[in-house]
Amino acid sequence: MMIPLNTSEVEISAFLLIGIPGLEHVHFWIAIPICLIYLLATVGNCTILFVIKTEPSLQEPMYYFLSMLALSDLGLSFSSLPTMLKIFVFNSMKVSADACFSQEFFIHGFTSMESSVLLIMSFDCYIAICNPLRYSTILTSSRVLHIGLVFAIKSILLVLPLPFTLKRLRYCNKYLLSHSYCLHQDVMKLSCSDNRVNFYYGLFVALCMMSDTVFIAVSYVFILKTVLGIASHGQRLKALNTCVSHICAVLIFYVPIITLAIMHRFAMNKSPLAMILIADTFLLVPPLMNPIVYCVKTQQIRGKILKKLGLKSK
Repeated sequence: MMIPLNTSEVEISAFLLIGIPGLEHVHFWIAIPICLIYLLATVGNCTILFVIKTEPSLQEPMYYFLSMLALSDLGLSFSSLPTMLKIFVFNSMKVSADACFSQEFFIHGFTSMESSVLLIMSFDCYIAICNPLRYSTILTSSRVLHIGLVFAIKSILLVLPLPFTLKRLRYCNKYLLSHSYCLHQDVMKLSCSDNRVNFYYGLFVALCMMSDTVFIAVSYVFILKTVLGIASHGQRLKALNTCVSHICAVLIFYVPIITLAIMHRFAMNKSPLAMILIADTFLLVPPLMNPIVYCVKTQQIRGKILKKLGLKSK
């Protein structure tokens, strides 16, 4: 685990993750709801993918984007699953440096991808409400596929340097991470060498993701402007209702990640327990809640799922 450098410092080749401080004796019982959340998230997102794939009536841009969101959620869940299971089920905290760097690449990559998908979905809502007559000509199936590929490649290229910038650093004496999985900003703070490149590039990645929230907000400004111009109160509610699911998904995803980023970079006297709970919420809740939100609020999805189960939708 440690390679001697001199009499005063040793180089770290593995890190220790952390579960929930003070509750180590009940980690196994905490693992039960965590495993249930992973199971429900996997079943929910796979169900959405299956229904959209098998139902011809759902072969539309809105549902293609929902498929991308489900894939991002699955990737986010599976990225954190190995270390969460090791900690809470097997009580094993140790993770090799290379495994840690790989995990943080996938976590940040799928986080960036989900952020991009939410941005695309906001443009989808904008076009559907502000320019409905041209919706089918603007968002063709091939164009949706190209948009998805471009944003997926962008997300990969954006986070690709992160594990390499971490690998070039030297880690001495400090090896205890502050989460149940590896994050770039968490690992780089353990370095005993110059990590300014990591800090500034990590900040650049964070700003790129935060720019998605700005564009989402701008799109909703135009959406609200269009909706407020509709004379009929009923038509206004109907137009806004098409965006409710997306607004919920945006809040579920961005609130914990923004809170965690602010606490990591700027909080002086931060609570370790609060950091851990928010970090776990960031990875566990969106993949679980997004399928529930879209099934509850999207009648077409709900109806097709009930039909597959042999039940009648109300």
